[in-house]
Amino acid sequence: MKKRFPVPPVIIFALILIAALLTWVLPGGQYIEGEFYPVESKPQTWQVFSAFFEGFSRQSGIIVFILVIGAAFWVINATQAVDHGIRSFLEFSLKMERKTFFKKVGVGNLLIVLVMLVFSLFGAVFGMSEETIAFTLLLIPLAVSMGYDSITGVCMVYVAAHTGFSAAFLNPFTVGIAQNLSGLPPFSGMGYRFICWISLTVISILFVLWYANRVRRDPRRSVMWEQDAYWRDRREMLRDKRNTGIGTADNGLTGEHAAGEQTKSPELRRVKIQCLIVYGLVLASLTVFSVFYRSTQIVVGREVWTIPGLIPGLAILFAFFGWRSINRHNASQPFILVLLAFTILFLVVGVLGYGWYLSEISGLFLALGILSGVAAGYRANDLAGKLMDGARDILGAAIIVGLAAGIIVVLEEGLVIDRILYAMAGKMGTMGRPGSLEAMYGIQTVINLLIPSASAKAALTMPIMAPFGDLVGVSRQATVLAFQFGDGFTNMITPTSGVLMAVLGVARIPYNKWFRWIWPFILLMVLLGAVLLLPTLIVW
Repeated sequence: MKKRFPVPPVIIFALILIAALLTWVLPGGQYIEGEFYPVESKPQTWQVFSAFFEGFSRQSGIIVFILVIGAAFWVINATQAVDHGIRSFLEFSLKMERKTFFKKVGVGNLLIVLVMLVFSLFGAVFGMSEETIAFTLLLIPLAVSMGYDSITGVCMVYVAAHTGFSAAFLNPFTVGIAQNLSGLPPFSGMGYRFICWISLTVISILFVLWYANRVRRDPRRSVMWEQDAYWRDRREMLRDKRNTGIGTADNGLTGEHAAGEQTKSPELRRVKIQCLIVYGLVLASLTVFSVFYRSTQIVVGREVWTIPGLIPGLAILFAFFGWRSINRHNASQPFILVLLAFTILFLVVGVLGYGWYLSEISGLFLALGILSGVAAGYRANDLAGKLMDGARDILGAAIIVGLAAGIIVVLEEGLVIDRILYAMAGKMGTMGRPGSLEAMYGIQTVINLLIPSASAKAALTMPIMAPFGDLVGVSRQATVLAFQFGDGFTNMITPTSGVLMAVLGVARIPYNKWFRWIWPFILLMVLLGAVLLLPTLIVW
């Protein structure tokens, strides 16, 4: 029987047992008003089981937050609104091929840049990961048809999204969870994270452009030349079908006439009415908010800006873009994209202007999920089912957060956690602040090779790394960024990542070929991450 690598819950329970064992072998210690004092440890036995309850109690807020976020995005994904937006974007990009300017620049180059920007932004804002599997199948045929290879197609989607994921500035699954576990305001320190996102995204785009144009000049230089025969043959087969008329619709409706008939469908009319209802409710709510919140104070670090009319201005923009989206064919998907965009805008305003925390952010995303479902035409029972499916899908990550908190509970109750921190500070403190920060980054990178789950790793490491950073003079924001970089880059190479293996599977790329191609890029990103961490010692 083939041996399987232990899943995160098994790893975490093993670590809880190890933590209990440490309470028997390590001398105790406590920090009191910043001074360390030796004390007697309290060996833990049956407490390894009661620690689960205490861990879940401590992390109840973040657990509910994860469940709500998972439920909301499940509904959005079920409506295929994001799919619709990306397909529309690709169609628009290909139309640019007829423009003289874009011919000179290179439509292929432009497409790679724009697509990678979009997916990197998605990774940075809401942690797009699993969704890249479906889009890989969409982009690889396009990349091959333009003279590139399957690796270029994977880079345009998967690598771009995970670069954004690594340098996220709004991702609730990495930044949000890690900052909460570190006792930081949600999404604080966004300014420097945004600079990191731009820097790493630009580097990744330049790297992919270099490779893609190298392949386009000589396709046989691609490491996937032989395997990509599948995609080239498929492209020729589809082209033959289009030329012979095979596979075209047989309902007698084409072009505008078909669209016109579809718009008359009772189901589409019902969906449009529901979009109008949601539009009216949101606009009415924003109008009321505009009366009470005529000006907003945005706080970024030590800077404070008073912006009059921010909420009323956003209400006007929503009125305009929301109405335009509803009046398009298949109104629900464009309108849901508008809802998603304005949710992100209000998330930023709420966090920076009104001090929103987990409860407000959870409420905002729950409202997004419900309103998106209504706009998509879901009936009440169906919508409730979708929300439950989303919560169920991400339940594993939420449970892991609670389980991992049990490790800290055992170490704290055994009075050895401070002893461990004291020993770490003694060992790494001699490295100075830069050395300690880079050491934390290295630890997170190594752990990610074994545990790719961001939420699991945050729950495991941040309760220890954050106070350790305090001891060696490294800010908690810098510690969170070290976690982000360590969590993100190696996801693109570790075979323990389910998403990576799924993407390579649908792309028909053998892991050994992918490893041979991607390792220089990963090394580059890891080194850039180390460099980008250093300014945090000054910025934060």
